[in-house]
Amino acid sequence: MRSVVITGASTGIGWATAKLLLERGFRVFGSVRKQADADRLTSEFGANFTPLLFDVTDEAAVLAAAREVRTALDGETLAGLVNNAGIAVAGPVLELSADQFRRQMDVNVIGPIIATQAFGPLLGSDPSLKGPRGKIVMISSVAGKSGNPLMSAYSASKFAIEGLSESLRREMMLFGIDVIIIAPGAVKTPIWGKAEEVDVSGYKNSPFFPALQKIRQFMLQLGENGLPAETIAAAIADVLTSANPKVRYQIAPDQFRHLMTAILPKRMVDKIIAKRLGLMPPA
Repeated sequence: MRSVVITGASTGIGWATAKLLLERGFRVFGSVRKQADADRLTSEFGANFTPLLFDVTDEAAVLAAAREVRTALDGETLAGLVNNAGIAVAGPVLELSADQFRRQMDVNVIGPIIATQAFGPLLGSDPSLKGPRGKIVMISSVAGKSGNPLMSAYSASKFAIEGLSESLRREMMLFGIDVIIIAPGAVKTPIWGKAEEVDVSGYKNSPFFPALQKIRQFMLQLGENGLPAETIAAAIADVLTSANPKVRYQIAPDQFRHLMTAILPKRMVDKIIAKRLGLMPPA
């Protein structure tokens, strides 16, 4: 039975991917941060699902989970690692605290590095294991190619994932381990729904405050109207079972935005976005 580790499996893309892979006969190890989520997923998914309790920024806990998975594999390789766990932090660069920016990068960039270092040997870089080499799937975003105002920390984290994945793919050729980027557009997941919990009142005296309110509303709309997480899960499952996957998949981008950024000068695109958010300077 092929086995896969998915980080951030409690909701959204991670949950949908775990469900689909289990239906396709995989054994799934899914990371969660709360025991209540571990109990819930075990009940929902059954015997072929094993919860792993860790925060991706906690290196000791991730390494302990990797040892648990190694024992369960009993000398076999892992078929895949899906680096999915992530958060989205909103705010202008001039006013976003270094701690908030650091938290964004810790979860979205350092977390996947920690997970890759912990589970990478199980994918086949450890020559003592038997079986086909596994794949690493990195969940990026369309924001990893096009940055948005007031979402600089999130965009920076996804730009970093794109560069990290490019370099890692070339390094892992030594072991026959492939690295594939999945870059979704807007997806109906709790990462955006949590915008309702974002308190922007601390910026009420900031010139960015009106635009931040619009961004917050936009994030809520993404949580309500984005693509189903199952669409992204299907792409991940296809990558894990494909003999020759592409190096990057961009799924359901905003076609108008994609066309706009492809044919218009960058400065013009900047002005269109700024005008929509009320970020144009006074005349």
